[in-house]
This record gives sequence, structure tokens and C-alpha cells, in this order.
Amino acid sequence: MSYSRGSRCESRSPYRRSSYSRYRSRSRSVDSSDAENPGNNLYVTGLSARVTDQDLEKHFSTEGEVIDASVVQDPWTRESRGFGFVTMATVKEADRCIKYLDRFVLEGRVITVEKILLTATG
Repeated sequence: MSYSRGSRCESRSPYRRSSYSRYRSRSRSVDSSDAENPGNNLYVTGLSARVTDQDLEKHFSTEGEVIDASVVQDPWTRESRGFGFVTMATVKEADRCIKYLDRFVLEGRVITVEKILLTATG
């Protein structure tokens, strides 16, 4: 029994879905109010696969008010990719997180915390 090239195998590929609506991107068009980030967004790396959005929020709330905390997950397996983003209420709180939480051990892993600065390119 032989199959023609790409007939049966392609249909079982997890990367070929009939509907992508469930995995829509959260990105949005950038207007003038989104052009610059004041410096309260943080990039967190070195996260354990066990860390959830709630764990990240709880950990960073020790240094101030957390607006949003999210661990980035693989869209197909739903497993953590080992990094995430945290938005603090103020730049001062974000700076405090970098000072006190960078190189901190969370769930047995050393995490790094960096500030993300976004600027419009055009």
C-alpha cells in the first residue's frame, strides 16, 4: 500500500488547521497613543514550566501593583515557553522589580527581569 506524496500525512499535521480563530493574535494596530512605552513593561525569562500567570502576578505584586502578567505559551501544546511579560502600574515599581527580582529564584529557577522600551519606527 503506497500513498501519494503529501496526501495522508499532511492532513494530520498539527500546523494545518481549518480554523485559526482560537489562536488569534493579540496584536493590534499602533496608533499615536501606543507609540511609546513609558517603561513599565517588563520581560521575564528563565521561568519554570510550572509557573502560571497567577504565580507571576503574585510574585511581582510584592514590589507594586501589577496591571497584567502573562506567561507565553506554545499555541499548539499549551506548554510554557519559559518567558513572560509583566506590566506594572508605574515606572518606579517596574524599576523596583528589576532591582529586587532580577536573578531571584522562582520555582527553583533563576529568573531575569528586564525593561522593555518600545518606540514607533515610522
